[in-house]
Amino acid sequence: MSARDWQLATVQAIKPETPHVKSFTLSLPNWTPHLAGQHYDLRLTAEGGYQAERSYSIASPPEQTGEIELTVEIIADGEVSGYLNEGVQVGDQLEVRGPIGGYFVWPGAPDAPPLLLVGGGSGVVPLMAMLRHRQRLGPRPPAILLFSVRTPKEVIYRAELEAMAQADPSFTLLLDYTRQAPPGWTGYQRRLDAPLLAEVVARFGQAAPQAFVCGPTGLVEAVANGLQAAGLPPERILTERFGPTGA
Repeated sequence: MSARDWQLATVQAIKPETPHVKSFTLSLPNWTPHLAGQHYDLRLTAEGGYQAERSYSIASPPEQTGEIELTVEIIADGEVSGYLNEGVQVGDQLEVRGPIGGYFVWPGAPDAPPLLLVGGGSGVVPLMAMLRHRQRLGPRPPAILLFSVRTPKEVIYRAELEAMAQADPSFTLLLDYTRQAPPGWTGYQRRLDAPLLAEVVARFGQAAPQAFVCGPTGLVEAVANGLQAAGLPPERILTERFGPTGA
């Protein structure tokens, strides 16, 4: 069986991450090891034969065998995300295929260059797979996650990320609130502009990081340009973007 073949996955768990984001743990009869950053296609078929298909990044690390975790943002009027939010329960089956993608991936290795992850909204999902994979390495390359969200309630994986940063001095979590920050917040509170990105890159010193950037198209383009302006060569900047549908 190849990654292009469809199979029926069983929903093992559903976890709310934010008011508009849920994680779905799916067990696969034909599980294939994936690379951190890859995605799965998910297809829904209506009784009349109409089909809707979307791609969702894998949030779980490659070491989590036999199953995958897909974290899905609920999009207003979204055909697939709306059904996942309201119509899917533990024990249901979903048609999926994967893993897919070979460009925006981080294989991970103890001698890998430092890691700079920049995510906007649900763009953090493939970056989380990279961080979870990194946790299982020893020794680990230094890593920074710069995570841009509009408000505090939209920080996906907040508890896990904060615990990860507290337990691992080689990992830094930088949150950036673009609309509303928590009371007493002293961190970033603006768009991911060139000066902000230059500050973050400077944290790595002389070691040029490998950057992965994922989020809405406008954010990704601005960040990629800002990182180049900060001195990162283009080949050290990998990007993945999505449009309004999250597809």
